[in-house]
Amino acid sequence: MTHLALPTPRGMVLGDVIPGDRVRDVALVLAGAALTALGAQISIQTGASPVPITGQTLAVVIAGAALGSQRGMLSQLLYVVAGLFLPVYSDGASGFDVIWGATGGYLVGFIVAAWIVGRMAEGGADRRFGSATIAFALGQLSIFAIGVPWLKVSTGMDWSTAIHDGFTIFIIGGLIKAALAGVLAPAAWKLVKKIEG
Repeated sequence: MTHLALPTPRGMVLGDVIPGDRVRDVALVLAGAALTALGAQISIQTGASPVPITGQTLAVVIAGAALGSQRGMLSQLLYVVAGLFLPVYSDGASGFDVIWGATGGYLVGFIVAAWIVGRMAEGGADRRFGSATIAFALGQLSIFAIGVPWLKVSTGMDWSTAIHDGFTIFIIGGLIKAALAGVLAPAAWKLVKKIEG
């Protein structure tokens, strides 16, 4: 793995508080992937929809904010690749059939979402509740933007069913997760300042 350049103080994210260099970056990427794998095991079936409610999207936005755009994106890429061989997807699933199936687009969306949230965190969006919640909501929207069309194509659903089963039923939960992450990230920054100060 090549060295990831540390951001300037303006672009600092929570992961940069930990001293280190390459070893730290590798450990953070592994931790981000592990957090998403853990979130995947919190899975609730939603009835007719093939897409479950999981803790993954919360883990993805937290990883993106804490690690920044590059490491956050790499953590999700590692998670998706690991799931091809290990049972780390929701409900302990694994394999290429998951990627090609109804939930595959959401998994691919994790990579994009972590980059978006990480980039916004590098700009300081994760330091206040309002901007953090918006950043996390945008990250989740990017997951749905990839996941819903993928769901439609992989299942043959019509657009209205795909939007309902793949997005509409998740709106309230997504907003709750965004708000929760919007509380956690600024709180973590306050804790860092208290420790440093």
